[in-house]
Amino acid sequence: MSVEPPILFAVDADGIGTLTLNRPDQLNAFDLEMVDAWRAALEQAEADERVKVIVVTGAGRAFCAGGDFEEMAKFSEMDSMGRKDFLYRHVHRIALTLERMEKPVIAAVNGAARGAGCDMALMCDIRLMASSATLAESYINIGLIAGDAGSWFLPRLIGTARALELFWTGRVVGAQEAERIGMVNRMVPDAELMAATYEMARTIAAKPQQAVRFFRRAVYQSQTMALATHLDMVSSHMAVLEDTPEHRAGIAAFRNRSRASK
Repeated sequence: MSVEPPILFAVDADGIGTLTLNRPDQLNAFDLEMVDAWRAALEQAEADERVKVIVVTGAGRAFCAGGDFEEMAKFSEMDSMGRKDFLYRHVHRIALTLERMEKPVIAAVNGAARGAGCDMALMCDIRLMASSATLAESYINIGLIAGDAGSWFLPRLIGTARALELFWTGRVVGAQEAERIGMVNRMVPDAELMAATYEMARTIAAKPQQAVRFFRRAVYQSQTMALATHLDMVSSHMAVLEDTPEHRAGIAAFRNRSRASK
């Protein structure tokens, strides 16, 4: 009997690559195999020329419950250097792979996202969340901190004070609150989550792709740049984009519409 892989990856005709966390019986909690497969699938999607936008979601009723308890037991048995090395060589590779990517990544949070599962959603560029789904930075409940950069991502989304509240209390955040405080972009009725996610993905996939990717670079790199450095960079981006066929076609279409309206 065949065993399904922990990560499913498929590309549709619109250039949307869907990465599905596929351990539904374990609420998509990740073990070492799943972490490495997750990183490999992201790299595959980045390298695949058909893919314009990536969607990440979970199979079954959860997005990701965080670390698998069996895996965490093995983690506890390691010495401190072994634990650090595990995070560095495996878990951290997902965040660093996402940082290097140029293609937009949208999380469709279809159910519970806890601890590292919550952080994996935060690492994506955009988050849509089912109305019944929940998020929680639950590390504090077992005496840990986020070892995968949750403490880097969350304050940038919702501010320092709100982030510290969620880290220190570990409380569960529902979809309505998550939308209100900016933890997710949009709350969507459960039955409409994937349709809304793919609608957004197709909208982005239909735009000039080099401009989409330059915007991603500009936004993230601006977080560590002085204004003058950022302006120098985006002037180069704009100068390059002026030469693209998409820009020239867009200008020609605008001129034709303008002439037709006179």
